[in-house]
Amino acid sequence: MPEVTVYWRPGCVFCQRLRFSLAIRGLRPTMVNIWRDPDAAAFVRSVADGNETVPTVVIEGVPHVNPSPKLVRDALRRLT
Repeated sequence: MPEVTVYWRPGCVFCQRLRFSLAIRGLRPTMVNIWRDPDAAAFVRSVADGNETVPTVVIEGVPHVNPSPKLVRDALRRLT
C-alpha cells in the first residue's frame, strides 16, 4: 500500500485536478474525504493553520498542503 494519503472534499477544483492527474497515469493513493471523516478534517486543520485546505497530502508521514500534482505523482511512483 502506498504511503501517500490525499485528503480531499467534493467540489474542490484543486482536488479534482490532482485526482485527474493521478488517475490518467494509473496512480492510486489512499483517498480520504474530509466531509465524511471528522478526524480527517481535524487532522487537515491541524496542519493547515486551522483551515480545511485541500488537497492536503501526507507523503511518508510528512503533510503537504495543496502540493503540486507532480510532487504527488513522483512520490507515488517512488513508493509503489
